[in-house]
Amino acid sequence: MTTTATTTAQTPRTVIPAPQRSVRATAAGDDDRRAWTELVTAVRESGQYPTAAEAERVTRAVLSELGGQVTGDERVALARTLPKEAAGLIASRIPEPRPRSAREFVDAVATRIEGATPTTARWHAGSVLGVLPPRIGDALTDRVLAQLPPGYALLFGRAELATRTA
Repeated sequence: MTTTATTTAQTPRTVIPAPQRSVRATAAGDDDRRAWTELVTAVRESGQYPTAAEAERVTRAVLSELGGQVTGDERVALARTLPKEAAGLIASRIPEPRPRSAREFVDAVATRIEGATPTTARWHAGSVLGVLPPRIGDALTDRVLAQLPPGYALLFGRAELATRTA
């Protein structure tokens, strides 16, 4: 048996590199996704939600509603401090002409979450807003609360201090 070697002429191929995202952009995107996941996880633990999907649904509803209440520099600072996904929810709402009372806010959250009652909406709002202060810092939390009517401090997990009048 004879073996013959055949060679085939190979035509040179032009290799076009695939578009690449910069390593920095990829790392920033991963960090942002991780920060969003950590926020949703904190809400899930705070509200004792059975699934991450439910915690995310509640987080989206509450942050979107909050976006209609916060204005000016506090709104910008809040959006910059939170993950991009959360910032988009805040920024997507046009601010209300006047901030809603805490009760009106909770009622508005109830309309955004299927099956929510005022009681469960209060739980949802507190579960989301209560995890924000450690993430955004005390100074920004104070500034946001100063912009809002009384009653919101409790939703942010803080005691509502009454001002004394002489």
